[in-house]
Amino acid sequence: MSSIIKNRQARFNYEILDTYEAGIALTGSEVKSLRGGNVQLSDAYGIVKDGEAFLVGVHISPYTFARAGGHEPDRTRRLLLHKKEIERIGARLGKERLTMVPLSLYFKNGKVKVELGIGKGKTRYDKRETIKKRDQKREIDRAIRDRR
Repeated sequence: MSSIIKNRQARFNYEILDTYEAGIALTGSEVKSLRGGNVQLSDAYGIVKDGEAFLVGVHISPYTFARAGGHEPDRTRRLLLHKKEIERIGARLGKERLTMVPLSLYFKNGKVKVELGIGKGKTRYDKRETIKKRDQKREIDRAIRDRR
């Protein structure tokens, strides 16, 4: 597995409850652009509509050497999941008011995969707690390292 990009802000902004691995329906020029690392996941999210899952807001920059103009950078891309997984995710998103967020994009056996997280948005207080815990852990690690 070779990682293309990770959405580091997703774990900070959302409390991730469950994760899924899904494929993405892409064109050839999009895959070429992904191999170059030209992608942004910052404002991306997933939706379930009419029994299908989609990824919205992923920006894949156009491949410079593509024929016929390449692809549209901000198009909605279809996620490749099993029907039961889509139904389960759709029910959770609608009933529990959760959000589907892409956590990372990577290649697995030559195919592009996305790790999706189902999570609940954190409040400002929760974000401050996360920062506080991270700083405390960093200080403890420094103290242990310096003590040796």
